[in-house]
Amino acid sequence: METVVQISKKAEKQIDKAPIEIIESIIEWVSMIETIGLEQVRKNGGKGLHDEALKGKLRGTRSIRLNKAWRLYYKEERNEVILVNIIRIDKHEY
Repeated sequence: METVVQISKKAEKQIDKAPIEIIESIIEWVSMIETIGLEQVRKNGGKGLHDEALKGKLRGTRSIRLNKAWRLYYKEERNEVILVNIIRIDKHEY
């Protein structure tokens, strides 16, 4: 099944302000998803990205770790294609 990645306007603005190594991680993750598919990236761990479903107010959203501090949040929709919508990235608060 084909996978299409979309980036929200909010996420585009956040990506523009992110450090270059974070942008490179996002590009690599998107490339892997478009090449081998979302399920395979999740299954193989995608270089320790820790893809996980979120709970509470963010239920229905998933996140990956771009590095120790930065997170990417996305939602997945399945129809005839798998649509991965990147909704935001941020520096994770502990």
